[in-house]
Amino acid sequence: MVATQETRTRRAGASALVVLAGLHAALFLLAYALVTSTPGPSAPDEELVAFYGSSSRIRLVLLGLFVMPFAGICFLWVSSALRAWIRAATQGENEFVGGLQQASGIIYVALFFAAAAASSVMAVSVEYSNSPLDPMVARQLPQFGKTLLLVFGMRMAATFVFTTTQMVHRAGVLPRWFELAGTLAGVFLLLSTAFNRELVLVFPLWLLLLSIQIWSRTRSDEPVPAA
Repeated sequence: MVATQETRTRRAGASALVVLAGLHAALFLLAYALVTSTPGPSAPDEELVAFYGSSSRIRLVLLGLFVMPFAGICFLWVSSALRAWIRAATQGENEFVGGLQQASGIIYVALFFAAAAASSVMAVSVEYSNSPLDPMVARQLPQFGKTLLLVFGMRMAATFVFTTTQMVHRAGVLPRWFELAGTLAGVFLLLSTAFNRELVLVFPLWLLLLSIQIWSRTRSDEPVPAA
């Protein structure tokens, strides 16, 4: 009876993990698309004036800004649930690796919050204070936000991928090919110098696939190997 209850608890935790990871991916990608919908750094002054003179466009940016905190909250839940699930599967954890995973996740959230704020601060200024538009600032702040996320945030995401992959490997709950894929994703995020917006897809989608793999393994009724 005890084993049955433990199995149910483990399945419920894995199901919650999938839901939270899916919510994080959906909210983060939606918010990121909205806050980065501003004109690029090479846009002429006329395009910037037209964009920030449109209430509907500004409000879409603001919508993304207000959605982003919920993406961060979901990620913190995912991170904590994932760590608890792995701890239960291994009857303990490597404190160093677990602490590094937790720290990298928190810094990642802080960086994408700061990136969202930088990308949308001009829209906030125009909407709430009727400040005059400075085209130079309107070009630089979104680039600052992009730098925070794509240069610093992706490195923290890579650290989270590496540490989580190591913890999952110790738990022995995922197939070897997925562990290899996680390592490759981490290397890509760590070494990539691209400033493409598509780079942000890698981490939330990997996190969602990881959660689905854990859920699938839990539902299969396969025993979780001891560490």
